[in-house]
Amino acid sequence: MKLLPTLILAVAAIISASLIADGLTGLRTGDRFVTVKGVAEREVKADLALWPLRFVATGDTLDEARENARNSNESIMAFLKLQAIDTDAVELQRLDVTDTRANPYQGSDNGQKFIINQTLMVRSEAVDRIRQAAQSVSELVDSGVILSSDYGPGGPTYLFNSLNDIKPEMIADATASARESAVQFARDAGTELGELRRANQGVFQILARDQAPGISEGQQPVKTVRVVTTVEYYLN
Repeated sequence: MKLLPTLILAVAAIISASLIADGLTGLRTGDRFVTVKGVAEREVKADLALWPLRFVATGDTLDEARENARNSNESIMAFLKLQAIDTDAVELQRLDVTDTRANPYQGSDNGQKFIINQTLMVRSEAVDRIRQAAQSVSELVDSGVILSSDYGPGGPTYLFNSLNDIKPEMIADATASARESAVQFARDAGTELGELRRANQGVFQILARDQAPGISEGQQPVKTVRVVTTVEYYLN
């Protein structure tokens, strides 16, 4: 009669030990993983240029200032046509008219009484033409146009709007790079790479190709797109 309880306790102890061992094995397996990062970079060319052309016209009368502004506007349009840039994409973005006599702090000198600040925004997908025209902008000064940069930095801003077209391939490249690093780690550790545990795509960055102080990404028509993925693999 005493033998049966003893056998039952022995069997229970064996089963409990087995379950505990299996649990510890699973725990160790779950903790065995490696975290790696994969990087993908691609050089791209801007597909849109925004070029604000700001100029100033003055005159003793409002009519005179308006006439000078009209002449400057026509000179800019002629310059753009000469550079084979579609003027239909040019729009008036800003127009400020100042009557210096309305300023109580204005001196009584013989300066111009009316000042017109005008901004024409050139929006074009012909990036190379915009870039070439920007190199020849001194021709506008030679024609009598008074250019201004009072409302921000001068020169075109180059944008890349086709990021979605290259995202899938770049994610695949970054993931492949991460797996290659994980395989090498597993090999060096004397184990084998297991299944995927977790993945994080990361954020796409559009960077200046030539990164230097004072040079922004928007100033460069050629850019670098970069993405970093973080991937975790189990180790067998």
